[in-house]
Amino acid sequence: MNRFRELFGHGKVIIGMIHLPPLPGYPESRGIQHAIRHATGDLQTLESGGANGVLIENEYDRPHRVLAAPETTAAMTRISRAVVQESESARIGCEILLNDPKASLAVARMSGASFIRTDYFVDRMTRPEYGEFDIDPDGLLEYRTSIGADDVLILADIQVKYASMVEPRPLAESARTALEHGADAVIVTGSMSGNAPQVSDLREAAQGLPVLVGSGLTPGNAAELLAACDGAIVGTALMTDGAVNPETLKSLMAAVRSG
Repeated sequence: MNRFRELFGHGKVIIGMIHLPPLPGYPESRGIQHAIRHATGDLQTLESGGANGVLIENEYDRPHRVLAAPETTAAMTRISRAVVQESESARIGCEILLNDPKASLAVARMSGASFIRTDYFVDRMTRPEYGEFDIDPDGLLEYRTSIGADDVLILADIQVKYASMVEPRPLAESARTALEHGADAVIVTGSMSGNAPQVSDLREAAQGLPVLVGSGLTPGNAAELLAACDGAIVGTALMTDGAVNPETLKSLMAAVRSG
């Protein structure tokens, strides 16, 4: 059994996102306690609704930084620890935006979280506002070992939304490269948040690792998409005013179970 299944079990895996409000260091921040209350509230909604996992993300730290500021890493660690301690059933993960998987690993190691997501792992990609992202999967795994976090899983996007490939290649090649470099699952997205990937892309990405939908899963398309992969990470589609809506989650989970 692979590490992903050891962590999440069998069946279709649904990981609900917690989009944190602005954290300390941003002018709009309402403080760390406000962020913790938001996160634990969403955790309770996701767990009671049947989500298998929770992914904590500093979504509203805008503009995003390529690398995390020290106060962001500290805040994410404190919040993630609070969520881990409150969790009764869901597996907890974290991601610091925009592209700092080492910081995400440090947060996971110090908070007790079980996995991270990284948008950029093996693909050379660029965005106009940020330029080309640093890609070093081997260095990331070496860092994980150095901090004693080998048990923290890496869920890696391939050819992620919003970015362009510097060296275009088939999606299957990106998936195989992620497998070769130690990813525990790959994530396939549409072109932007809210846009679902093509079923053909999900099938192409199945190169020996679990495959997750990374954007655009809804009650209407859940059966079709999940038939071609192992689960999904769901964020914006579940939310009203930045918080997880229990009725929307209920509808999605009903569609997942009926599929």
